[in-house]
Amino acid sequence: MSGESQYDQRARYDALMEVARNRMTTRQFDPNYVVPREHYELILEAARHAPSGANAQPWHYIVITKPEIKKAIADYFVEEQRLRARLKMKFPTPNYRGLETAPGLIVVASDFRWTRAFPVLLDGSDLDRKYHENAERILLQSVAASTMSAHLAAAALGYNVWWITAIGQEHAQRALKPLLGVPDELAVIDIFCFGPAAKPPYKRWKKDLNQIMNWDRFDMANYMTIEQIDAWVKDKRSQVMYRDESKVD
Repeated sequence: MSGESQYDQRARYDALMEVARNRMTTRQFDPNYVVPREHYELILEAARHAPSGANAQPWHYIVITKPEIKKAIADYFVEEQRLRARLKMKFPTPNYRGLETAPGLIVVASDFRWTRAFPVLLDGSDLDRKYHENAERILLQSVAASTMSAHLAAAALGYNVWWITAIGQEHAQRALKPLLGVPDELAVIDIFCFGPAAKPPYKRWKKDLNQIMNWDRFDMANYMTIEQIDAWVKDKRSQVMYRDESKVD
């Protein structure tokens, strides 16, 4: 194989992009579908091969198949949704009851003690604190890379997915870790569901390439002031989170 053909395998790229473009979110699954055990293993085999800082591989995956556990997880998120409403956060949220009937449900956990594998001083100094903050970012980026590999594998198998994030709150850990037998030293980070969609999914809005791609220096045309960000949150967020991209103004 010549050097040119080795680094210009467009057919492989196109196959990857077919999966990436069609990794679409759904929150309503066919409740009658049963995910084969082999598919769980194929999906987590992809997650296993993700890159990580110091090759620490700081991730654990818990496959949930018991309906009563799915219901308990759904109950927690429904109550969290109600709390947000009472606090008037005005954050558009889906119907978390979809967790209860998701054919495939995998909980993502990590052990933050693995930050010791990254550059830290362990002397309690201010400088050590800064390194620890960076080490936590490394760990979370590593887990995200692994989780995204799992998502793409699920999409490649033909499934739609649902990525549920931002569950680091202390009360979430208290509710979920005993339910799942997760040791105190670990943290539940994400949950992702997958399976056939109950109704046809739709593609959500994505930024144009020129809005995210910069050459040599940051393009200030892509910069947003805090006022612009607040306006986007007020006027656009609800559109782009849960609407078909063809219906976004």
